[in-house]
Amino acid sequence: MYTALLEAIVSGRLEPGVRIRDFELARQLGVSRTPVREAIQKLQDEGLVESSPGSLTRVTPLDPQSVRQAFPVVASLHSLATRLGSGRLKPADIAALESANRLLAKAMTSNDAVRAIRADDAFHGVFLRAAVNQELVTALNRLMPKVRRLEYMQFGSLAGRRSVSQHDEIIQACRDGNAARAAALAESNWLSLGDLLIHVLDDLGKTAP
Repeated sequence: MYTALLEAIVSGRLEPGVRIRDFELARQLGVSRTPVREAIQKLQDEGLVESSPGSLTRVTPLDPQSVRQAFPVVASLHSLATRLGSGRLKPADIAALESANRLLAKAMTSNDAVRAIRADDAFHGVFLRAAVNQELVTALNRLMPKVRRLEYMQFGSLAGRRSVSQHDEIIQACRDGNAARAAALAESNWLSLGDLLIHVLDDLGKTAP
């Protein structure tokens, strides 16, 4: 239940500001209201859902300041995961990185946001698994929905993103056994995405009535 609602919010199927009614969701999904309420509470704790004193529950509107604050932290955490995990990579892991990057390149070419973001998650997930650090996973699970949510909404504005070539450089650093370079490249990869998306946010703010 939680995962389904999270994906709906992050992908934009549940748009910012839309009202969430637990009884309607429970009826549509054929479940009791308890798991729905528990999922909504967890999403509220993560800042993706908000409730007003009048019991109105809705998807939280995008908060530009929150996004600006999240990206440097996300970049640092992924950099750490890359540094910890790169030295533990096996040939199968390198192959998984290459496969994910090929899928990303194909998705970017066809402007397929869903497949591109899944491929990007798969790429960085290789390092997260290799790092074997649950605290990293927990911290990123809390922050990544904010990042991915904006990325889904503004995917069409990211045509110039260099993630595929940046990923190639990360893979080469791993092959060279250079964990420090791989980590620095991973941080740059995320910061460059943040710069692009924050630029989009700034442009939207300038054109807002």
